[in-house]
Amino acid sequence: MEKIQKLKREKKAVILAHNYQRPEIQDIADFLGDSLELSLCATQTDAKIIVFCGVNFMAETAAILNPEKKVLIPDRNALCPMASMLPADLVRLYRRKYPRAKIALYINSLAEAKAYCDAVCTSANAAEIIDRVNSDVVLFDPDVNLAKYAEKHTGKKIVPIPPVGFCPVHKLFSRGEVLRIKRMHPDAVLMVHPECNPDVCEVANFVGSTSKMLRKTLTSKVNKFIIATEVGYLYRLEKNRKDATFMPAYKDAVCVNMKLHTLEKVYTCLKNERYRVTLPPRILDMARKPVEFMLKTS
Repeated sequence: MEKIQKLKREKKAVILAHNYQRPEIQDIADFLGDSLELSLCATQTDAKIIVFCGVNFMAETAAILNPEKKVLIPDRNALCPMASMLPADLVRLYRRKYPRAKIALYINSLAEAKAYCDAVCTSANAAEIIDRVNSDVVLFDPDVNLAKYAEKHTGKKIVPIPPVGFCPVHKLFSRGEVLRIKRMHPDAVLMVHPECNPDVCEVANFVGSTSKMLRKTLTSKVNKFIIATEVGYLYRLEKNRKDATFMPAYKDAVCVNMKLHTLEKVYTCLKNERYRVTLPPRILDMARKPVEFMLKTS
């Protein structure tokens, strides 16, 4: 950790880490947050090098917003399965199928897909962004559960593309299991990420992104919470509220791709300035517009 801090100073680098990273990665991060928070942080840093401890689409977003900076990812195999469910060809296909509709893609999508959409959103601002899109019919994905959640909170018709996109981690949570845990802890607040299945969201006390969960726990008088999202997030919650108890709604809800980054890989990444995230200039320019549309609202 000391070597990483020294390299950061020498190379004028910053480390961005997602909430699902290993505890030691969270501890060395200059900025820690969800997709929206990290996107905003990526626009505000004056560092020459950005080391992104997250999955591929997140590092791509940082590269889109910082074309003049060197964006590195410690392990280039940190891929998002959900993002891979929506190739650019599929976005173009639906664009032809629904020529009058607008496309708002979840930030959990590849840059090649973002290049053909009208707006990008996160789980924290999906309803807000879709409300701003000038169309009564909005094509949205790659997460069908977030599409259903956003449709419920907007007055618009949302068409999911593809109709079966999902996060493998959030699919692990079941209604029966979360209700069982809640019966065991009736005084706890059940907090659920909107990528979970609708029947799980229905029984939650609170549904929201990780940033919204954090704000809720910090302002709540309750000191016991059941958390239905990737288990790595509990470390941040526990650090911010040492007086509270946080229980996973499913202890094996682990994103193995997020956990690929280690201190050793971060050190090697900085030392050798590898692996750089690069995008074709045309894709980078096309994808920047819908991402900036989101940031103007945030």
